[in-house]
Amino acid sequence: MIKTAVVILNWNGLALLQEFLATVVRFSAGPGKAVFMVDNGSTDTSAEWVSKNLSDVAIIRLESNHGFAGGYNRALNQIAAEYYVLLNSDAEVTDGWLEPLINYMDENPDVASCQPKIRSFNDRDHFEYAGAAGGYIDKYGYTFCRGRIFDNVEKDRGQYDNITDIFWSSGACMVVRSTAWKHCGGFDDDFFAHMEEVDLCWRFHLAGYRVSCVPGSVIYHTGGGSLPYDTKPKVYLNFRNNLFLLYKNLPDNKLHKILFIRKLLDGAAALVFIFKGRAGNAGAILKAHLDYYKNIKKLKVKREVVKNLTINKTMRNLVNKSIVFRFYIKGEKTFSTINI
Repeated sequence: MIKTAVVILNWNGLALLQEFLATVVRFSAGPGKAVFMVDNGSTDTSAEWVSKNLSDVAIIRLESNHGFAGGYNRALNQIAAEYYVLLNSDAEVTDGWLEPLINYMDENPDVASCQPKIRSFNDRDHFEYAGAAGGYIDKYGYTFCRGRIFDNVEKDRGQYDNITDIFWSSGACMVVRSTAWKHCGGFDDDFFAHMEEVDLCWRFHLAGYRVSCVPGSVIYHTGGGSLPYDTKPKVYLNFRNNLFLLYKNLPDNKLHKILFIRKLLDGAAALVFIFKGRAGNAGAILKAHLDYYKNIKKLKVKREVVKNLTINKTMRNLVNKSIVFRFYIKGEKTFSTINI
């Protein structure tokens, strides 16, 4: 067993690997560390290029595209390490990025996962959408971050440079304790991509672990490398997986009320898309809800698994407020104004 495995999932991302992977290798080398590239059934020459040009990278080949969730589940079953570092292929790491994260995990055995501060690769003094300085979730299942609420992304002025507990660590870059990963069952394959890390972190909390952000480590993330933001597939997965997330993890006394309100809010979101002339995105929301109902039987089984895992019913950093109301009605556009 090695101590730290940096694991990059790739699907037809040759250009991204050519741009970023050598830097990952250079800044992640050392005793007890290894870099893995997991090829998720690519049809380009990704694996061949890595094999030829970066001999220090171990390659795991999967026969088809299992998505973010399924790809990592299959790959991590083949890697023996104390810590898994799940890193997107469109991320630029910095010198010394790993040490603060691993040291924090070593010093805090009750932490299942942590993330670095994530800045935008293209707008480098701003946070990046997918994670920023740590993820949170509101009472109706809407996710947001220290440094990003909906599409409002803050400039990084050092305002979130403190280490803090969060609700979810970003799939763009998350360190996961392998024992916690196995105890909580890893990602849910049915999510395919998007919000699977939120689902896993919710289970971490229920199982009694903490999740943290360690901003002493900084990476830069392009975002939308495999699935661009604000496209129909992304909208579909966003809305469907959010319903999956809520059904699986909410306590009995909140489940039906929260889901009812969330469905009304999703209907309102679909109407907004229609009024903006984006009927395709509204159709993606409808498809998300239909597929949610098709999966109810399977979700009931998963909900029982989550109940059996639960030892902590007091949820850390699940915000008992409506971020939609705070953002659109009260005009609270930044994390620091919400008064978590």
